[in-house]
Order: sequence, then C-alpha cells, then structure tokens
Amino acid sequence: MSKKIEYKKDYKSIYVPGSSPVIMDIEEMPFIRISGEGDPNGEEFARATEALYSLSYAVKMSYKQKDVPAGYYEYTVFPLEGIWDLIDKSKPPTDKSNLKYTLMIRQPDFLTSALFLAFVEQTKRKKPNPYLDQLTFGTMTDGLCCQMMHIGSFDSEPESFLRMESYYREQGYVRSDKTHREIYLSDPRRTDQSKMKTVLRFPVKRK
Repeated sequence: MSKKIEYKKDYKSIYVPGSSPVIMDIEEMPFIRISGEGDPNGEEFARATEALYSLSYAVKMSYKQKDVPAGYYEYTVFPLEGIWDLIDKSKPPTDKSNLKYTLMIRQPDFLTSALFLAFVEQTKRKKPNPYLDQLTFGTMTDGLCCQMMHIGSFDSEPESFLRMESYYREQGYVRSDKTHREIYLSDPRRTDQSKMKTVLRFPVKRK
C-alpha cells in the first residue's frame, strides 16, 4: 500500500490556501454529490450531509472488506464542499430559505461508478438514510478561479468576497459565474466562529 494521502499536505494549494486571493486552475476531481434547496440550518441539509459522510467513510474503510477495491490506498477523508446559488435571483443572499446548493465530498481515484453503486447499497443496509438514493458520482472541475481562505463566521464571508472581487479585477479577470464554492475545514459545532476556516472559490475568465 502506498503512503497515506492527506489532503492538507498533498493538495495544500487547493485545501490550505493563504488568506489573500489568488488565481488558480483547478484540476478535475471525482466527487460524490447531492443537491438541495433551502436553509442549511434545516433537517434536509443535515440528512444530506450525513448521507455524504456515511458513504465517504464506507469507501475509506473498504480496505477491511474481503474484496478490497483495486488500487486502494490509505487517505484522509476529504472535507465537505458546497456550491451555492440562489433560487430567486431577485432576493438577497441573506435569505437562507432562498439558497440552492450542491454538497459534495471528493473521493479517491480508485472509486469507480460500479463501486459507488455497491457502496450505496451497502451503506443503505448499515445506516439507512433516504438521501443515500439521491447521491450521484462523477468528476468535475472549477477550472480557472479565484480562491482564498476565509477566517471567521459564515456571515462575515462577504468581506472576503469583496477582497476577491477587487483582486481579480486588478489582475485583468472577470467573474464567469455567479455561483461560488465553499470548502469547510472547521466543525462549527466545535470551533469558535472567529476562528473557523472556509475556502472560498468562484470561477473567473480573462477579459
């Protein structure tokens, strides 16, 4: 078995960026995903997140199975990520009931579509959750984007977005999509809000 892959060390530029904006090109990666709408403080969001983690840990622990996946390597489970948009674009982003999201967790390269389906069925038997049936698997990339580490509460993110917007304009870019990605590196249940770390990212293109 190869060395353990740890995302904070092996993919540092993606998951541990500095607190100043940068322009970077994101590679294509495999994800398990689920989409939803509404307040992220609600029950639906919690159960969807639970389904993502249940399946991701089933993949990680598959080395204990009789039939270990081909190409398996040890790794740290990747963090939860979310792409955020608005249902009604005329409403302010502060209206959390108007949010639309796709939640996801990056997966190791050895996970295939067939294995994904097998793990879904296995997890449904061990940890039943109706949202497991809504999970999908596939690759995606943000491509060229502006990214930075936000330190603080979710409600203070607009301050970082303003810095990102100023930076990409100075560098000769324009924002190519109104959606944005967040990567959650802190557990809000255990971390002081002023110290929470969230990677913020949105796509850009040259003028």
